[in-house]
Amino acid sequence: MISTIIEIVLYQQLNASAQTNEIFDLPIKLCYPIRYDNMIGDKLQTDSEIKDLEEIRTLFNTKVGHFADKSARWLFKKTEHLHGLVLILASELAEHLEFSEARIENRSIVDDTLRDLVGDMVFTVPFRDTTEASELTIYILIEHQSTVDQLMGYRVLSYMCQIWHEQLTEQKNAKVPVREWRLRPILPIVFYTGTQRWEIPISLTAVMDIPALMSSFVPTFETLFLGVKDEDIDNFTEVDHPFGWLMTVLKQENADETSMHEALTEALTHLESLASDNPELHNHALLYLYFLVFFRRPDAEQAQLRQLIQSQTQDKEVENIIMTGAEALIQQGFEQGEKRGEKRGLKQGIEQGIEQGEKRGEIQAKREFLLKLLNLRIGAVPDTVIQRISRIRSRSRLDFLLEQLATAEKIDDIEW
Repeated sequence: MISTIIEIVLYQQLNASAQTNEIFDLPIKLCYPIRYDNMIGDKLQTDSEIKDLEEIRTLFNTKVGHFADKSARWLFKKTEHLHGLVLILASELAEHLEFSEARIENRSIVDDTLRDLVGDMVFTVPFRDTTEASELTIYILIEHQSTVDQLMGYRVLSYMCQIWHEQLTEQKNAKVPVREWRLRPILPIVFYTGTQRWEIPISLTAVMDIPALMSSFVPTFETLFLGVKDEDIDNFTEVDHPFGWLMTVLKQENADETSMHEALTEALTHLESLASDNPELHNHALLYLYFLVFFRRPDAEQAQLRQLIQSQTQDKEVENIIMTGAEALIQQGFEQGEKRGEKRGLKQGIEQGIEQGEKRGEIQAKREFLLKLLNLRIGAVPDTVIQRISRIRSRSRLDFLLEQLATAEKIDDIEW
């Protein structure tokens, strides 16, 4: 019944708009409100430069729970990685698109209430052969929550409708005659980095009880899906694209030390040719790998993995970035503690990090630092723990948890 209602409403409003020359409004219940980021201009720069140090350094301040979203968005700012994603999922289509001219649209479709769980990006990519169509919209939904969303089909459709609605709004504002209005085709992609196996179809039928006589009235559409953790590693490597090799490492982000080290070593070997062919993309890939190590691997592995990545670059700025941020504070704390033969080094690093965060709110700074240190020392932080920490309002309580973390070896050692 949902599909029937949608089709009738769209038909009626389209007819009305053709006579009044006023753009129609899509049903509010179908689409989430569109949100624009506070940025200059209508478009983001196609490829952000690696030397934008301020943007890169902000990744060090990312909450652990938001890393999957922010790191993916930062990765796809290099549209060459968008090319790699489509190569893996739809190689035949990728051959017909001109990714060198892809544009990142300055908009987000995801509702603010879901922003802690998912992120998204919108791209416009020209076709190489423009005899049938000139451009394609690619919509990537970055899904990183630990549980599978059975409403994904509905959400994808609603986001696509929002994009089409905005396309029509632009044509209306440009005073294009209604008879010439056109909608660009959309290629929807779900980029899933969660750990739970995704077995639910991305379709409306997944959340409908459909009588046979109604099946033909349900809107159907294809959605490309990449579940990084469950994808066959051969699908990443056979395209021999930098994005594929980065995904082989992301796939192992929560694996044992040996598996992670082997994946990183092999990826760096295959990325080595980029150093001369495309040094900017090479540096970007190295920094992505480092952020992955920084946020996802235990503290005991940090030094070795960092050295492995640093050995692949002679770029001083990249080396400086790798040595900057919270890790430098933590390392300094350890060194000071070792000199005194005490276990107070980590605590001093914590205190220094907290002091730097006081200007943006002491409690929030402590929450963020606690989450980051949990991830560095113990590993991936469960969603339940992230939510529990986000609800803490007491400074003394946060101090107590930070002190426990200085000697904790596993998450159960902490008295929550």
